[in-house]
Amino acid sequence: MKKGILIFLLFIAWIFLTWPFGKEIDWQILISGIFISIFVGSIFGELFTENPHNFFGFKRYLWAILYLPYWFWYCILANLDVAYRVLHPNLPIRPGIVKVKTNLKSKSGLTALANSITLTPGTMTVEIEPENGYLYIHWIYVKTDDIEKASELIVRRFEKILERIFE
Repeated sequence: MKKGILIFLLFIAWIFLTWPFGKEIDWQILISGIFISIFVGSIFGELFTENPHNFFGFKRYLWAILYLPYWFWYCILANLDVAYRVLHPNLPIRPGIVKVKTNLKSKSGLTALANSITLTPGTMTVEIEPENGYLYIHWIYVKTDDIEKASELIVRRFEKILERIFE
């Protein structure tokens, strides 16, 4: 099941990347896409995901589409905050590593959360403890050392949508 879904998704990606818009379909490219998808899917199918049936949940895709502009908005705000700190004459930074708690359990969800935090300027995920649900985040300006308050400031804004996508 995992391999079949991965092969299908790889082939769909292949079609989107090689589709000759406005021209005839090149059957050689299409057939080579099938073979490459089968080859890659058979090798990496077991590593793909723990729950392949989750790919058929249509609401997950809608939440994923909603998540991209939501994350992008927080990325813009974080860029402005970091630019303010860099351009300020006193350089108001207080860097440190904080421990935060997440409710996400799946490896995919934890990875998406860690990447979302890391791609947002001013924060970077240093370590993940998946068995406890803790993440260690390097923060450019540590506002609190309390796990709950730091989790609220850093994790919760992303976590509420990522739960609907990955859990």
